[in-house]
Amino acid sequence: MNSELLMAISLLEKEKGISRDALFDAIEASFVSASKNLFGPTANIKVEIDRESGEWELYQKLTVVRDDEFEDPATQITKDQLKAKYGEKLKLGEVYLHKFESASFGRIASQNAKNVILQKIREEERRSVFDQFHAKEGQIVTGTVQRQMGKDLSINLGKADGRLKEAEQVRSEFYKHGDRIKVYVLKVENLSKGPVIMVSRSHPELVRKLFESEVTEMQSGVVEIKAIAREAGSRTKIAVWSNDENVDPIGACVGVNGTRVNAVVDELGGEKIDIICWSDNSAELIENAISPAKVICVLADDEERTAIVVVPDYQLSLAIGKNGQNARLAARLTNYKIDIKSETQARESGLFEEIGYIEDYYDQEGEYEEGEYYEDGDYDEGLITEESGEGYESEENEEEPEA
Repeated sequence: MNSELLMAISLLEKEKGISRDALFDAIEASFVSASKNLFGPTANIKVEIDRESGEWELYQKLTVVRDDEFEDPATQITKDQLKAKYGEKLKLGEVYLHKFESASFGRIASQNAKNVILQKIREEERRSVFDQFHAKEGQIVTGTVQRQMGKDLSINLGKADGRLKEAEQVRSEFYKHGDRIKVYVLKVENLSKGPVIMVSRSHPELVRKLFESEVTEMQSGVVEIKAIAREAGSRTKIAVWSNDENVDPIGACVGVNGTRVNAVVDELGGEKIDIICWSDNSAELIENAISPAKVICVLADDEERTAIVVVPDYQLSLAIGKNGQNARLAARLTNYKIDIKSETQARESGLFEEIGYIEDYYDQEGEYEEGEYYEDGDYDEGLITEESGEGYESEENEEEPEA
């Protein structure tokens, strides 16, 4: 094995990410394969390669047996044969190592050896790619839009291609060949044809990872994102929490003059982002989640995971949001089923006179239905009269959407 081959191994190790030992293993396997073509599939072959110099030695292991026990010339040899062929004397049961050179290989054997090396290199390359991207599951990678495959997209991620399925795309985004985009790695599967990398642009965790890359307080663990609710391409709500009372979690996410949140918004193509404070108090959390609408009171049933939110009449459409989006995202963020009522509706139903558990206040169609009131209810009442919310919107002035 000459210096040129050693140089080729070094280049493969660098370019393909295949370990040097794996390449040497491939060469050893090729020698074994070529040897068995010469001596038969049962031949017991031993290969020794010096990883530094490239010098190699190849042996056929032959066990010394009696004449009446001799059956397989690929693995056995008698005393008489050993003396006649190699001039050696060994005891019965001992192993003779017959050394031979590469010149012993024929053209077919050499070609088979080459194929074994190439196959091993391909396998190691696929394994290297799988290991690399498997470690990136749940992370963000940057890729280039390569080609369309039906309704799916192929994203060039460097050493491999990711698959962006239609369901993981953002409907409002249009991808062109050559566009560089950030994607969230959903999962990596190691199939016979090579690793398959599934990526997403619509996953809520994409927003989390984008904020973590922009907000140093998240990288240090001081600020955490407790919950995310996203309608990709339109709006996202995130609830943040600080482990240090001296650090404002919302301010940390927004950044000076909104630089941090705007960087995330730009990456998401202008998607609006509401940032609210997390609270272990369910009523307070729901009140924050309804922002930017003002809230009069929140009645939360922690056991049933339901809540009634009362807002001023003129804030009802804003609390519900366009096509119910604000209420829908608030419900996903808090994991509560939220019923939003105007102040007038609350007064007419008697909520302000008797605060308690409301039995079956939803009918089969999902409309409010007057029920029975109990003095000792399970509701956690939070009266909020100030403007709710520590929410941030990417647009400074937003008109109140129609109910």
